[in-house]
Amino acid sequence: MTAEYRQYRRTQIAEMADWTPGFDMTGVSISEADVRAGSPKPGDKIARNPANHDDRWLVSAVYFAANFEERD
Repeated sequence: MTAEYRQYRRTQIAEMADWTPGFDMTGVSISEADVRAGSPKPGDKIARNPANHDDRWLVSAVYFAANFEERD
């Protein structure tokens, strides 16, 4: 059986920090696709769950640029 994907709009604010060399990546999830693309690398962001700061993951620079803008 094939999964059916649907589109969803985000309704919340995302918390992210710039990845820089030396960033503590302990506990940060990175997808295999991002690892194959050379991440973590400059421009990538590290996102965290606002309700659980231990839940962190990498957001690639390309995905970030296409889907996010800084909040005022």
